[in-house]
Amino acid sequence: MTKLILYGLEASPPVRATKLTLAALDVPYTFVEVNTRAKENLSKEFLQKNPQHTVPTLEDDGHFIWDSHAIIAYLVSKYGKTDSLYPKDLLQRAVVDQRLHFESGVIFANGLRSITKPLFAGKSIIPRERYDAIIEIYDFLETFLAVNDYVAGKTLTIADFSIISTVTSLEAFVKVDTAKYPKVTAWIKRLQKLPYYEEANAKGVLIFESLIKDSNFAFES
Repeated sequence: MTKLILYGLEASPPVRATKLTLAALDVPYTFVEVNTRAKENLSKEFLQKNPQHTVPTLEDDGHFIWDSHAIIAYLVSKYGKTDSLYPKDLLQRAVVDQRLHFESGVIFANGLRSITKPLFAGKSIIPRERYDAIIEIYDFLETFLAVNDYVAGKTLTIADFSIISTVTSLEAFVKVDTAKYPKVTAWIKRLQKLPYYEEANAKGVLIFESLIKDSNFAFES
């Protein structure tokens, strides 16, 4: 098996989604730290690998893939012993794909990144509408989990890895209300029991939370 190289930083939710997938597949890889806050991703060397200069970026036998959603689907398709994490059944896969797009366009873009981008640029006051956006995300997830243990159905998939990495980061801003969101709470605890969760996600969450705490953010009243 070709040795994989994953470029990224621990605090990044998309990087952590990729690490969760690699761990679930038990695929060996080398992790190369790329400090985006220090603009290491804008170096000439990194731009040759990924002209969009985003993390994670995966190197597999001289080929480079970026965007966590593309990476994790690729990893299961190539290295998975079964298709359970990314089902080949078209209807099941469509649900997983929908959840991945939901993570990309709603949870990450409209939720997390809409807060962190101005925050890391020095703006510590967050518009109240961003708080409302997070609550809406939690509302949707509670609905998705109404009759299933996992976000895309009855079994664990890459959609869970993608969403858990971002939701646990959103909690740095708004904690999941355990009384209001019992299904989401149970789902988070379910994933926390995975033997690789601590190393692949929890460690990076703590780093992310420390960055947010240092920003001294506040929501508009």
